[in-house]
Amino acid sequence: MNKKRIIPCLDIRDGHVVKGINFEGIKNVGDPVELAVYYNKSGADELAFYDITASAEERGLFADILKSVIKAIMIPLTAGGGVNNIGSFERVLEYGAAKVSVNTGAIKNRSLIGDAAKRFGSERIMLSMDVKRVGETYHVFTDGGMVDTGMDAVDWAVRCEADGAGELLINSIDNDGVKKGFDLPILKAVIEKVNLPVIASGGAGNMQHFAELFENCGADAGLAASVFHFKEIDIVELKKFLYANGIPVRL
Repeated sequence: MNKKRIIPCLDIRDGHVVKGINFEGIKNVGDPVELAVYYNKSGADELAFYDITASAEERGLFADILKSVIKAIMIPLTAGGGVNNIGSFERVLEYGAAKVSVNTGAIKNRSLIGDAAKRFGSERIMLSMDVKRVGETYHVFTDGGMVDTGMDAVDWAVRCEADGAGELLINSIDNDGVKKGFDLPILKAVIEKVNLPVIASGGAGNMQHFAELFENCGADAGLAASVFHFKEIDIVELKKFLYANGIPVRL
């Protein structure tokens, strides 16, 4: 059985790691490199790096910060933000990222994932979806959660798998920062329709939430930010807790 992964997330704005609730009320948390070094030493399986305003501001991500973070760690890193063409993918991989995450760019350029997968391999391509419940369905949002595309999240995941995405990140806007647990309904709905590894993001508040995620919907990884940044959950202790509950993790 594949071991479940624990992934801290560095959301970057204006050169700082930030965090908010429901994508709003953003506050500075700390220095990206310092936090990356901390997670490299504290049992994280991977690290995520997102320049959260790059797409909305129509610019590339913070290259200098990303390169400094990658240089300081040994664990794999996935980077995203402002990835909107093949050149963007190439630059991020050249900086040393293990995978490139794309959200808004894939929606605005429907051939982007397919073109990138053919050139770099599906294993380097992560589709990131910012999703929110709208009525009885979940829609995909872009530009840092500001724009409702009207697209059904499950349908979009299925299409992007067919195009060549190698992994999915599902980030719940409704649950972001509220610490009441992951959004299991949308995760289950997507996992039932795709054959890709799925990373869940948004809502982690305690160790039991991670156990529920892995036990109840089959996600491959749990991504979180504030509970790790503010040391409300220690990653080593979290993995011991999961292992004690019969969930396979890297100790």
